[in-house]
Amino acid sequence: MELHLKQAIGLGCVLAGALSLAGGARAGEIQTGGKLLLTGGVSALEGGAGGGLSTWGVIAGNETRDGIGGKVHATSVDVSDYKLRAYGGAVGLYDRVELSAARQEFDTGPTGAKLGLGKGFTFKQDVLGVKVRVLGDAVYGQDSWVPQVSVGAQYKKNNQDAVIRAVGGKKDSGVDYYVAATKLLLNQSLVLSGAARLTKANQTGLLGFGGDRNDSYQAQFEGSAGVLLSKRLVVGAEYRTKPSNLGFAREDDWADLFAAYAINKTVSVTAAYVDLGDIATFRNQRGLYISLQAGF
Repeated sequence: MELHLKQAIGLGCVLAGALSLAGGARAGEIQTGGKLLLTGGVSALEGGAGGGLSTWGVIAGNETRDGIGGKVHATSVDVSDYKLRAYGGAVGLYDRVELSAARQEFDTGPTGAKLGLGKGFTFKQDVLGVKVRVLGDAVYGQDSWVPQVSVGAQYKKNNQDAVIRAVGGKKDSGVDYYVAATKLLLNQSLVLSGAARLTKANQTGLLGFGGDRNDSYQAQFEGSAGVLLSKRLVVGAEYRTKPSNLGFAREDDWADLFAAYAINKTVSVTAAYVDLGDIATFRNQRGLYISLQAGF
């Protein structure tokens, strides 16, 4: 993956700061596994902690402010005419900083031939993310209505620059910026999360950034609501709005109905019915989302 100089420098600064933070604690002080089941969220498509389609304000892993944790995931989304595979991992430092990386592969399958790209043509995208908790605690701040608030950024790089420009996209790389707020209401067995994202991404970046209709940052919303049926199972719904920058095809919002189950402290699985709307002129892209996560 190639990074522009400024982006590489910025990422280096983030990594250096995180390593400095980790180095500030003696090995004997590092603890892991202190969070309640599922309260660190699952793995979002872009790699960080979230609900699947949306980003949450929580930090990845089972760590508390006294420890270092992490999570890896493998995700599959099969809809009517396309398949998406995503895999990656994230590390959480003292419930304060999250660093994440993910690879997404968007397989057009037989639809690729109909689009003139060739059967099985695949778009690949790498995502590097950083998230910092700035306020509140989603779980342990039960005596306050203040949610856990985090700010973050995601650098995304696509491998199909020529195709992206052919369909009207402006760039094969871009950066999303977001602020996310998440609150767990234990007495009501509810988890609520919302995020505002500044983005130019087409289909989250899989079809590039900016377009012939619009090449400016736009604010988009991501929301999740879940009910804790037990300490191991949460069910709920998500909604994610998206810009529509390309003239050749309208881009729709995404939604899902999900269930996440913690098999144990380490392993969890998430399944969902997703509605991704129209993608690249093919309508009603609905199907199954399934993701397996393992963390500490």
